Amino acid sequence: MYDKFIPLTKKEMDEQGITQFDFIYITGDAYVDHPSFGAAIITRLIEDMGFTVGIISQPDWHTDRDFKRFGVPKYAFLVTSGNIDSMVAHYTAAKRKRSDDAYTAGGKAGKRPDRAVIVYCQKLREYFGNIPIAIGGLEASLRRFAHYDYWDDKVRPSVLFDSGADLLMYGMGEHQIKELCTRLANGENIREIHDIRGTCYMTEPVNTPIGSAQCPSFEQVRDSKKEYAKATKIQYDWQDEVYGKTIIQRHGNIMLVQNPPAKSLTTEELDYIYSLPYTRRYHPSYEAEGGVPGIEEVRFSITHNRGCFGYCNFCSIALHQGRRVTVRSEESVLAEAERIAKMPDFKGYIHDVGGPTANFRHASCEKQFEKGLCMGRKCLAPAPCPALKTDHKEYLAMLRKIRKIKGVKRVFIRSGIRYDYLMKDKNDEFMRELIKHHVSGQLKVAPEHCSAVVLDKMGKPHIEAYKEFQKRFYEITKSMDKEQYLVPYLMSSHPGSTLNEAIELALFLRDNKIRPEQVQDFYPTPGTISTCMFYTELDPYTMEKVYVPKTAEEKAMQRALLQYFKPQNREIVLLALKKAKRFDLIGTSPKCLIEDNVKKINKGGEKQWQKRKPQQKRTQKNHRRKV
Repeated sequence: MYDKFIPLTKKEMDEQGITQFDFIYITGDAYVDHPSFGAAIITRLIEDMGFTVGIISQPDWHTDRDFKRFGVPKYAFLVTSGNIDSMVAHYTAAKRKRSDDAYTAGGKAGKRPDRAVIVYCQKLREYFGNIPIAIGGLEASLRRFAHYDYWDDKVRPSVLFDSGADLLMYGMGEHQIKELCTRLANGENIREIHDIRGTCYMTEPVNTPIGSAQCPSFEQVRDSKKEYAKATKIQYDWQDEVYGKTIIQRHGNIMLVQNPPAKSLTTEELDYIYSLPYTRRYHPSYEAEGGVPGIEEVRFSITHNRGCFGYCNFCSIALHQGRRVTVRSEESVLAEAERIAKMPDFKGYIHDVGGPTANFRHASCEKQFEKGLCMGRKCLAPAPCPALKTDHKEYLAMLRKIRKIKGVKRVFIRSGIRYDYLMKDKNDEFMRELIKHHVSGQLKVAPEHCSAVVLDKMGKPHIEAYKEFQKRFYEITKSMDKEQYLVPYLMSSHPGSTLNEAIELALFLRDNKIRPEQVQDFYPTPGTISTCMFYTELDPYTMEKVYVPKTAEEKAMQRALLQYFKPQNREIVLLALKKAKRFDLIGTSPKCLIEDNVKKINKGGEKQWQKRKPQQKRTQKNHRRKV
């Protein structure tokens, strides 16, 4: 097992005999050397190319001490907020400050600033002047155009504009970083490197590439929601590696230019990325604080694919990883499984063999290799495309071989299973083995809602697909004499959902005897189609009005309706049903969701009623009245 980390401290730099790093990588996460962390992949790749690289993890932005730890890099600073957007790391969907951070040692919150990419770049400019800076990672990738910011409740310019960086690498970044490092080492000026796929740069409008797809400007999308919706459609329509165009968006007197997406990594290239010498551990310096919680879910997990043609509107994968599915070879995956099985703390359980969607092992159809994925259309929603190819044979064969590796007791699949895709496979062999070998009591799937109105706005299949899968899952489970359950992911308050749709979902849960322990409020994260609908109240593909629940009161109602059975939700559910005029669902009938908040009592043969007022002491004298 590998045990050498990328230098994180000046001492480690000196021990390796490095006097000046070629590149210095700044991240908002604690340093975890595992391929589920973007920082590990990019720094290991730079190292493998023969360059020296040091990591500054979670620098204190109130002082220059951390930023100046390694001095000036020979070629460039590379900046990322970490595995997730810094604002998502800090705040809940209700905009409440989180009390923990899974990507920080000890799970402590507050170790990175809000809008980390901007803050880090501004500090580098303050301390080092005109030093070359390139930004990347999820925060930079999804904020590359002018975008609605949920926390500010306004449209912000491109993060490249705000940060003052020289180049933005969007997407997964391996092709971009290899080319950038090589060209900088060859003496090219970063401010003149304008032709790398998967990058964005700012330039004078006179230098704008001819034939580009032009978005409405920052000023236009800031001032007009209709223009914002138009811009979103353009950004998604041309985000394809086959037919994708250069996209431009004016910001005042300067032009943002996004080059077409980088080509997807081939199987051979993915195998190479995952063969790099990761230690699969957090840096030892975090041991005293209890380690980094974010590694626990992935320590014994394997990623076998990238990309997702599921293309849900609330998901960032289409704009970041892309819709085209690429995979590692079986040999590469098995080699990683064998390395995991030899780890000293491995207990025999591989937690996941998945990716964005675990059971995607092939492209959705053959024509996309030459023509790209269909513009403005989805492979699976609202119904599967007739050209869709479903095949689980290769994935199943790989899982069988992993199960046979010495030391492996069980192999679980915890990342998303796309059940509508699974049900289109005429051979149910994979489903049977999934249920028999790869479910740990519960299988998590994501119907998200049951209303066709809401599901259409989500870009998800209609609920009939889930019902079909649910029926088959329990039939097979029963035939195997196993006690296993489906745990559906559900989302409240997505654009398109009125109180009536939330009630429809509550009734679906009641009728199917589903009592979710957790539900997720829709979170308008940067760059998604659903976030565009949330902000503009328009569907960018039809320009039709979309109902959007925005008030804290209605969001609380919709969320509570999905857990109508919880005593603490009783009053707000009652309020929601009355507001929707669904008095038929209030009462003692089995078809009702909840009883009224008055309780009938008898004393001395006289019918009386007592009004319940939670969290207040009551007396008969104050709270009784005759009917």
